[in-house]
Amino acid sequence: MEKYIVKVVDRPTDEILEAYSELDVSTIYEAQGKQGILNPALKPILANTMIFGPAVTVTCVAGDNLMIHAAVEVVKPGDILVITTEGEGLNGMIGELIVTALMKKGVKGVIMDSGIRDVRQIRDLGFPVWTREVLSQGTNKIKGGWVNAPVVCGGVTIHPGDLIMADDDGVVCIKKEDIAFTLDLSRARVAKEAGTIEKINSGQISLDFYNLRPVLKAENVRYYETEQERISKRNGGE
Repeated sequence: MEKYIVKVVDRPTDEILEAYSELDVSTIYEAQGKQGILNPALKPILANTMIFGPAVTVTCVAGDNLMIHAAVEVVKPGDILVITTEGEGLNGMIGELIVTALMKKGVKGVIMDSGIRDVRQIRDLGFPVWTREVLSQGTNKIKGGWVNAPVVCGGVTIHPGDLIMADDDGVVCIKKEDIAFTLDLSRARVAKEAGTIEKINSGQISLDFYNLRPVLKAENVRYYETEQERISKRNGGE
């Protein structure tokens, strides 16, 4: 199988990226039909952090980070590096030195379906990483792989140039061909949620404005004033 590096990636416009800065992972996930969310096993090492940008994808052989070093050459400011591996392995695929190099290139963060090390140093640098594992075990640099080929990361297929957003709720992928459409849907959802907040602030409750009472009735959910009333009616055979 051919192993390769693609240098140039189609990236969203600055206007699109600016618009997405007003959104979050959950809004996007819901707006695009509950699609694109990565496995929740990928956890952030920094709390209260949100990143978004085009994906530069990397596939390494498990336990070997040669292709991550190759990716440093092709990343651009604002990119998100998405890393996965062929084969099982949770080695510390990146550490302080690679992170320093990525920061020098302007990379916003890393999403990786593998492990990292040097977590304290990376936190001190303030560099966001969503990862499956923390493990001190290092890597080799002898096996070729792919940069900017489609990858499966966290159970989701990601192509170079897809938009990635990550925050405390997780990581979501927006397909590059759907970026404009998903933006419109997400803005509509934000507007709808603003209307819902207005209803809540005015004293309305969700059972009514979501019309959920018929659902309770259909599910035979009963109301009682007190526990004593419930027990009494149950013992009475009702």
